[in-house]
Amino acid sequence: MSKAFTREADGNDDDDDGSDAGAPSLPTGSKNYITVQGYQRLRAELLQLIDQERPKVVEVVHWAASNGDRSENGDYIYGKKRLREIDRRIHYLNKRLDSAEVVDPVRRGGSDQIFFGATVTYAYVRGGKEERTVTIVGVDEVDVKRGQVSWLSPIARVLLKRRSGDVVTLATPAGEAEIEIIGVRYRAPA
Repeated sequence: MSKAFTREADGNDDDDDGSDAGAPSLPTGSKNYITVQGYQRLRAELLQLIDQERPKVVEVVHWAASNGDRSENGDYIYGKKRLREIDRRIHYLNKRLDSAEVVDPVRRGGSDQIFFGATVTYAYVRGGKEERTVTIVGVDEVDVKRGQVSWLSPIARVLLKRRSGDVVTLATPAGEAEIEIIGVRYRAPA
């Protein structure tokens, strides 16, 4: 059979379904909460892709196409692939920014109740008083190394709407654990 009549199953490189591999998804019907800083970072990335990176790649692809045989032209082949990746990311960012509901955590002020954007310090009741601090942010802003967790994460779901001093039960892979909320503050994530 001729290769012309076979379909390669190496992925959907040519499909632009708007999905972004590995991107966090939201449950159906839930809002896309995001902090002011998170929104600004996504918007800056979108503008950088549109204004800087995409035009450079288009220029390389155009130059490579003018060299003739495209079937063995690495600059052309990889440039087109990168262009599809950039276009997918632009599409994804546009969708996320359009659906974003920006929340400014600083407006909560001195509240001791935990809502989106709160920075929470907690400790496990048993096994020592090792304190941990997390900031509850949007799904597009998660950075575990910096202590930023999604408002949909298990720890955030347990903490939301609680107050400083409350003891709550967290389901972990090792079993249930009780944690005590030590402090709640609202500040702009760094």
